[in-house]
Amino acid sequence: MKRPALTAVGTAALATALLAGSAVISTPATAGPAPEPHAAGLHEARVQDDFDSLGPEVQAAKVSSGRTAHYIDEGPRDGKPVLFIGGTGTSARAAHMTDFFRSTRESLNLRLISVERNGFGDTAYDKDLGKADFAKDALDVLDRIGVQKTSVIAISGGGPYAAELAGRAPQRIEALHLAAALPPYGRTPDYCALSDEELGKQLAPTIADPRKWWAFPDDSPTKQIPGFADTAYEEGARTYNQRGQQADPAPQVHEQKLYCERPGPDLSKLTAPVLLYSGKKDTTVPPSTIATWQQHLPGKPVVRSYADSGHDVQYRHWDQILVDLAGYPDRTVICVNGHSEMAKAATAEKLVAGGQATLGSCAWQQAGH
Repeated sequence: MKRPALTAVGTAALATALLAGSAVISTPATAGPAPEPHAAGLHEARVQDDFDSLGPEVQAAKVSSGRTAHYIDEGPRDGKPVLFIGGTGTSARAAHMTDFFRSTRESLNLRLISVERNGFGDTAYDKDLGKADFAKDALDVLDRIGVQKTSVIAISGGGPYAAELAGRAPQRIEALHLAAALPPYGRTPDYCALSDEELGKQLAPTIADPRKWWAFPDDSPTKQIPGFADTAYEEGARTYNQRGQQADPAPQVHEQKLYCERPGPDLSKLTAPVLLYSGKKDTTVPPSTIATWQQHLPGKPVVRSYADSGHDVQYRHWDQILVDLAGYPDRTVICVNGHSEMAKAATAEKLVAGGQATLGSCAWQQAGH
C-alpha cells in the first residue's frame, strides 16, 4: 500500500482551502443590511458545504458465532487499517477519545476500526465468553469489511485481547502497538484472589460514576485537551448504561477476572514489528511490565518510554503513536519554533536534548499557555 507523503500544510494554505470549500451567505437586497461582522475586516459569516463529524458511528453485524458484534469503521476505505482495542470498561466508540488529533490521523490516511467487547456499550453480556471469543469476533468483523491485514493498537486492559489476537492470527497483524498495555503474563493482580461478589462490591461505586472511573490526576496532560474529560465521562456512561444496564458491575468483574488467566498465548509465530509505549509515572500498568512483554514477544520490540506520562501515555503521545501506526517508526514528532514536525529520530533527539524542541505536537505547548 502506498504510504502518504511527508508534507506539511501551513496554516495560511489550510485557511485558504477551508474558505474555498465554503459558501458565502448572500443577502437579498430586500432583506436589509447584512449583519455587522464580529471584528471589522477579520470575520465573515460562512456556511460549510459538508457536515462536521460528531464521532464514529457504531454499526452492528451478525458474526459466524451467531452473536451480534458492534463496531466502528472510521476513515477512508482505502486507508491503512488500524484495529483499536480500548482499555477495560470501554465501548466500541472509545476511539472517539483520540479525536483531538483527528486531523493528523486523517492526513496519515489511517482507517480506524474497533470491535466492542462482551457486556459493554451495545454488546450483550455472556458470562461464558472469553478473550478467544473476542478475537474470533474481531476477525469476523475484519473479514466482513474486507480487511485482511491490520495494524493493532491496544491500550491498557486491551493488552490481553491484543495478545490473544496475535496468538490466534499472527499472519493478519501488520504491526502491534501496545500502549500502557496490561500483559497476560507474569504475576497476577492482587484482586484475582477476590470472589466475583467481593470484586463487584469494590467496583460498583466507581462504575456508577464515570467521573470516578475516568479520573486522571491533576497534573495529567489530558487536562490540556479541550473537552477531553467530558468526552471520557460520556464514554463511561455509554459503556455501563447504553442498554439500560444501570451500571451493572458483572461484565467488568468478568473482564477483570479474564486478566487473571495464565499463561497468556504463545506469541512465537508473530513476525510483525512491535512497539511498546510506557509512562514512567504509571502506577496502574507500571514500567516493569515492559520487561514482561519483552520476555514473551519474539524479536526486539521498539520501546518508547516517557518521563512526562503516567497511565495517560496513550493520550499524551497519541500523535507519535499515529505516526508509528502510519508506518514511520523512524520519525519522531517534535515541536520546533512553534511548528510540529515529523523529524528523523536522530535529529529529533539532538534538538530535544539541546532544548531547541519538545516532544510531541506544538498543540501541547500552546495548551500549556
